[in-house]
Amino acid sequence: MEKLKSAIDTRANTLVRRELWGGLGFLVVQTMALMRLTFWELTWDVMEPICFYLTSTYFMAGYAFFLRTSKEPSFEGFYQNRFSTKQKHLMRLHNFDIGKYNELRAKCSPSTTPNFDSLAASPFGHSPQHN
Repeated sequence: MEKLKSAIDTRANTLVRRELWGGLGFLVVQTMALMRLTFWELTWDVMEPICFYLTSTYFMAGYAFFLRTSKEPSFEGFYQNRFSTKQKHLMRLHNFDIGKYNELRAKCSPSTTPNFDSLAASPFGHSPQHN
């Protein structure tokens, strides 16, 4: 079960990293398009309200993320949320019983083994916080 959990965690991490790189690509393309529109096609007087509403939309998306997940709308919070979602999906796909896994880990080493509900250790060097 350890090998399967490790493989699931590795795959979930890969999928989330791919999403994050895709998001960065989207933001780069969007910024280049806004620069092009601002300095060559249109003017700042036209683009200023567009950029304002775009920024407001991103703020509202961050606020909605917080309301939905009770996690800080940060890159780490987004990573943890997406990792947990991907991990749960992969566990269902591979018929991985997290309850049985936790039970076996507790029997093997009850005093030093953490209880994994669905999240693995964070790649940022500390364990994720649960609210």
